[in-house]
Formats: sequence, C-alpha cells, structure tokens
Amino acid sequence: MADNRDRRKKNKGREKDSEWQERVVQIRRVTKVVKGGKKLSFRAIVVVGNEKGQVGVGVGKASDVIGAVKKGVADGKKHLVEVPLNKAYSIPHPSTGRAGGARVFMRPAAPGTGVIAGGAVRIVLELAGIRNILAKQLGSDNPLNNARAAAEALDSLRTLADVAEERGIPLEKLYA
Repeated sequence: MADNRDRRKKNKGREKDSEWQERVVQIRRVTKVVKGGKKLSFRAIVVVGNEKGQVGVGVGKASDVIGAVKKGVADGKKHLVEVPLNKAYSIPHPSTGRAGGARVFMRPAAPGTGVIAGGAVRIVLELAGIRNILAKQLGSDNPLNNARAAAEALDSLRTLADVAEERGIPLEKLYA
C-alpha cells in the first residue's frame, strides 16, 4: 500500500516536470586560455516553455555538454516570461524587442497563418504556445541575442484588461 503511494508521488513529480519542454538552440565549444594552456568548455543556449504562455531563455556553461544543457534549463526557468495569448493563439498587438545588436519585430496573425519566424525566435514562439504570428529578426544573427530579444518583445505585451486596470477605468470605456 505504501509502495503505491510512493509511486504516485514520483509520477506526480515527473508530470510536473514534463509540463516543461526544453529545446537546445545552440551548443558552442568555448576555450579559455589559462597558464597551462587552453581550457575547453561548452556553452548551451536553451529555451524552456510550457506552451501555455510561459517561456524562458537560459544559458549554461560546463565542461561537458549534458551539464551545460542542465544549467541552461535551470537558468531558463529562472528567467520565465508570461505571454498573454488571445483566442487565435496569437499576441494581442505588434511588439518589438531588443537585446544586444538584435531587434525582433512581431505582429499578430489570423488563425491558420502558423509561426512565420526563423531560427531562435521560432523556437521561443513555439514553446510559448503561440501558433499564429509573423516575426522578423533585424540586425544581428546571434541566436542568443535574438532569443533574448524575442523574450523581451513577448514580455512587453499588454492586454486591454491590463491597460484598463493601469489607467483605473472600466474595460468598456476603452472601446468607446
């Protein structure tokens, strides 16, 4: 009897973790020059999301790839962004995000459009749960900065309800 309870607890914990999906955007071998020569390590850029409006971009560095990915996942979960989705699984309004030299422009799209985006931005949008959107990377082609710019653009989104609450007026008055 106690065995079944323990098993259920383990499965419940696993289900909680399996809600999160993680995708590796890039793995790079990096070197640091030290007194004895060169020290090799790996840098992993990982995007973590639950496809229900939460997404995060993380970076991990370790001497092995698996360790770097694990650290990247932990970092991504620390930097989660809430994304307001509408009925068409799109964003409420156009948005632009900046990170480093990268700029990412996003526009809402009609149902059936799909995710029109490239590279790291596409991964961020898919793991956020967005199914219809137009996005364009401008400036840099660095995957880390583009992923961070996409996360920033998603973080800056506001719904009509948020704006009404901020201004202290009823939602119906915004439409008038």
